[in-house]
Amino acid sequence: MKVIGIRFKEGGKVYYFAPGKEEKYQENMEVVVETAKSIEIARVAFLPREVEDAKITQPLKPVIRIATEKDLAQRKRNAERKPEAMRIAAEKIQKRGLKMKLIDCEFAFDGSKVIFYFSADGRVDFRELVKDLASVFHIRIELRQVGIRDETKLLGGLGPCGRVCCCAGALPDFKKVSIKMAKVQGLSLNPGKISGLCGRLMCCLSYENEYYSDIYKKMPKTGSEVSTPEGKGTVVSDNMLKQTVRVKIEKDGSLVYKDFPLADVRFKGGKKEAADEKISDDLKGLID
Repeated sequence: MKVIGIRFKEGGKVYYFAPGKEEKYQENMEVVVETAKSIEIARVAFLPREVEDAKITQPLKPVIRIATEKDLAQRKRNAERKPEAMRIAAEKIQKRGLKMKLIDCEFAFDGSKVIFYFSADGRVDFRELVKDLASVFHIRIELRQVGIRDETKLLGGLGPCGRVCCCAGALPDFKKVSIKMAKVQGLSLNPGKISGLCGRLMCCLSYENEYYSDIYKKMPKTGSEVSTPEGKGTVVSDNMLKQTVRVKIEKDGSLVYKDFPLADVRFKGGKKEAADEKISDDLKGLID
């Protein structure tokens, strides 16, 4: 079946839609689409192509049209309403004394509803708040509670690397990350070094985890005894990218430190179980 890929937000998940029969699309072109809840403006992620029926969730919603100047003007008006909507919602939340943090809001393209996103430590009874907001906006009101990772995804920002946070700019879905990934990659277990803006483990820990996990098991443990072409010695450190091992060797009463290719080092066992150690209390807060 022929489908077209549509993305609603930068770095967001790509959804399948039914392309218009006569329309000529271009990648990144803005289009108006029908979703299960409303009409929205989105961008073309990939041009029409054939996809197996088994991979498609029916019924397939259609691309209504290529976005016109009128459509883009409507979206702009919706965006201009956002600051005032945020101000009003913040005032209502404060007046009700609700323990919730207002994060963001967005108006549906057709103006039929406004969605407010918030975070909170627990469940919040916002029924009266919905009534307050409905009396002001006179449209459908939705409040959605999101987690701390979702908050960063919505607001964006720059990560420790200086680039836009992965969740906001490149990841369609959150991937599972763990302290073990940091250990395997030889990273410092200082919370400030391995946590992102959300205060949780950085998403990028999972990017090269498969490679590091494979090499990690082949490396000797630090402090273990190994045999090298220049004699026996003790492992000081290793470089998993270069696949080298730094060994301390005693020669003529003095200590010599030298790097050897992993293939030239002989040893028993490896690090297969070393990354399963218990984590300290200060690291537990980084895990969802």
